[in-house]
Amino acid sequence: MPEPATVTGADLPPVPRYAGAHVRHVLPSAAAALGVPGFENSLGVPRARRVCVVMVDGLGLGLLKESAGHAPFLRSVLGTNRALDAAFPTTTAASLASFGTGAPPVAHGVVGYDVVDPARRRVVNQLGNWPSDLDPVGWQPVPTVLERAAGTLHVATVSLPEFADSQLTRAALRGGAFVGAKTIQARVQAAQRELSGHERALVYLYLNELDKTGHRHGADSGRWRDQLEEIDFALRTLVKRLPAGTLVLLTADHGMVDVSRENRIDYSLVPGLVDGVQLTAGEPRAVQLHVASGDAAAADRAADAWRDEFGRRVWVLRREEAIGAGFLGDPADLRGGVAERIGDVLVLPRDADLALYDGRRVAPHAFDMVGQHGGLTRAEREVPLLTLARPAK
Repeated sequence: MPEPATVTGADLPPVPRYAGAHVRHVLPSAAAALGVPGFENSLGVPRARRVCVVMVDGLGLGLLKESAGHAPFLRSVLGTNRALDAAFPTTTAASLASFGTGAPPVAHGVVGYDVVDPARRRVVNQLGNWPSDLDPVGWQPVPTVLERAAGTLHVATVSLPEFADSQLTRAALRGGAFVGAKTIQARVQAAQRELSGHERALVYLYLNELDKTGHRHGADSGRWRDQLEEIDFALRTLVKRLPAGTLVLLTADHGMVDVSRENRIDYSLVPGLVDGVQLTAGEPRAVQLHVASGDAAAADRAADAWRDEFGRRVWVLRREEAIGAGFLGDPADLRGGVAERIGDVLVLPRDADLALYDGRRVAPHAFDMVGQHGGLTRAEREVPLLTLARPAK
């Protein structure tokens, strides 16, 4: 039996730096650098007439440094890096929502990969296939940076065509023109056209291939490094072909850890772990357990069962602890109805080689996923902010 764990202030994982070096400040700082009213340049990015913000899904700072030999262009600008924190949970939906709105999860309400809709007590996948009766703008009403900036200058998103009208785009990245292109090179070329065709422009360029490769093959794989090489070459090409005076920033939404097959655990098969639990949500490295509404005793029993089973391999927090400590942002920013979307109990592996699945709810192929994220280890939480090109002084 693992050593029992208790949650104390010293035992908790680091709280993301929402007020400082955080991915939620990248787009607002870019808008401020372009002179768009109402935004603060809290990251101090250089003033420019055109800004391209590149989001490389899954490119944790640790992974970039470890594989820098496969990315000579990015390695050449590592000296410009400012380490940022991703949002919690460190998953694409939550972190892109913070990136797109400039708000923490307690305000935008996209609090995980799978999230409970408390009004209907159902689990909703935040990356797609939302129920038709769940309006993305009603679910996430905070105005986005892109829609606020679109009234001042040219704004464009360059991403995969299938994301043009996705629920997550409509919820957290709405605003401006949408340009769809399938390949990395095609998206880079489209971003170049959008920037070159306007005197003042804010372009958001999304690249998701690295994250997909990491999930399938692992971040410590030849295929992941091959994908990094392709991205590195494409971004070097982008920078060479942009008009003078363009600022190009690169960041990411989360990092990644590789989990061995024997440590991808179906917790629904472990006696006691789902007793009294009505719904499970979150992701394998940030499990969210929902008990009956208001049943604090059931939540305490669930938390104790997980601590007894996994000991110091995990952090176990009650919802009130997670919100009060600021893991999802300043508690003062908590929007009505968002707290109930968060699990009564949160289980976060501190062990990098651990992923926790509800086998009753996920497809069998989910257990094939090598690369994982969602938790608050440094490898998952810390992302880069690189300046790939800057205007001449």
